[in-house]
Amino acid sequence: MGHPAESGKGEWLMSQDNLSGGASVAEERITLFATAEEWPRKQGKKAAARSGAGSRATDRSVGSARAPALTRKRLGEVAEAEFVAKAVGLGFAVAKPWGDSEPYDFIVNARRNFNFWRVQVKSAHVLGEDGTCSFRAHDHAQNSYSPEDIDALVAYAKPEGVWYVFPVRVVMGLKGLKLYPGSARQRSKYERWREAWEVLRRAVRRARR
Repeated sequence: MGHPAESGKGEWLMSQDNLSGGASVAEERITLFATAEEWPRKQGKKAAARSGAGSRATDRSVGSARAPALTRKRLGEVAEAEFVAKAVGLGFAVAKPWGDSEPYDFIVNARRNFNFWRVQVKSAHVLGEDGTCSFRAHDHAQNSYSPEDIDALVAYAKPEGVWYVFPVRVVMGLKGLKLYPGSARQRSKYERWREAWEVLRRAVRRARR
């Protein structure tokens, strides 16, 4: 049987050991608890990073899908669609001939009259360094347009959103047109036909055969 003093000392040491062990366990619990709390945040950050990367990849994919490289034919079709919207917005009736064999693109009527204009639409999608837009004024066979082919040629300067409406007599014998839609200083002799939509409201002058 031990001495009371020694017994008390042993109990005191034991209690100290218990306290020390308890502190260690508490620290472990705190560490585990902190780790458990941090784990979802870390996983969330990783998921967000993956989601962000996926979104950027999707954006790139969607962006490339929205802006495909357009061929010259496609660009011409876009210009024709814009012509229809423009002409209809100005009160014209617009019809498209069946097939692709006629030398003109549209038949345009100002309504309330019997003047039907055969219209060929040309477009330019690049602005030159000198502020010019160049247009072809001939058909696929490199022949200049004549009154036998069309009644009017409409030139659309896409970069500036400007339209020119020419009676066929103005472009007869020409292979091309050079216009200055974006220049206030340089003006060509064709500027009088800028936005000249009233041309298509007049009577059509056709030579009798």
